[in-house]
Amino acid sequence: MGVIWGVPYLLIKVAVGSLSPASLVFLRTGLGALLLLPLAGARGQLRPLLRHWPAVLVFTAAEVTVPWLLLARAEQRLSSSLSGLLIAAVPLVGAILGWAGGTERLGGRRLVGLLIGLAGVAALVGLDVRGGDAVALLEMAGVVIGYAIGPYVLARYLSEVQGAGVTGVSLGLSALVYLPVAAVQRPRHWPGLNVIGAVLVLAILCTAAAFLLFVQLIAEVGPIRATVITYVNPAVAVALGVLVNGEPFTLGIGLGFALVLAGSVLATRRPARVEPVPDAEPISASLARRV
Repeated sequence: MGVIWGVPYLLIKVAVGSLSPASLVFLRTGLGALLLLPLAGARGQLRPLLRHWPAVLVFTAAEVTVPWLLLARAEQRLSSSLSGLLIAAVPLVGAILGWAGGTERLGGRRLVGLLIGLAGVAALVGLDVRGGDAVALLEMAGVVIGYAIGPYVLARYLSEVQGAGVTGVSLGLSALVYLPVAAVQRPRHWPGLNVIGAVLVLAILCTAAAFLLFVQLIAEVGPIRATVITYVNPAVAVALGVLVNGEPFTLGIGLGFALVLAGSVLATRRPARVEPVPDAEPISASLARRV
């Protein structure tokens, strides 16, 4: 799954060369919704969502509607490899949210991990980003925060709903939000086959299929450790960016990736217990297993 979610950064980079960010998000969410909503409806997974509509809206905004637009906008100026590396900070933010929400303890090892991870982000920003990219960096910060909040909301407040239902509805709602903008910003010319292929792979494999797997992963391991799939994402994003898109492999990328990866591992790894005590388990993980 980490491999599947390492691919979108290259696909987004290809697509935003011909499509506006809003149009890309509309196509990505719309096609994904067309695949998942009939499946969820046939399984009776849509009606239970009505009891949880506030949480569904928050999850949709945090995980899909806002960050996907910000990511597409940022990749108009940042390389796909750098964008993928910055996303690696998601577990760091997730650990902070878990600590603030009282579901995770922030001991000395985790605090060291957070500091190392932040140093990695600083290395990426300081060594690999031009001054004119400040807006793109702020957009990526919004993406990281949203990607950390989404799993937390899903595990804490939507543990009783099924994956296809909440995913399909979230994609459908986001598509409706961007439909008017996409209609106005539609491309003047029919996109090339590379753009069409990028959108199809992005919607089918990296959105519909990947989201179903991600929801199941949250149900099994909880929201904090579910975000550690971003350990693999950056490596895939960098490899594709360098090998396929001809992006440079810089000192900032190498150093930043190593530090962020090390920090994320320290910040999210639990110490081994000889005799696990159920009461000591984070609330998010216990709720997640009720799915």
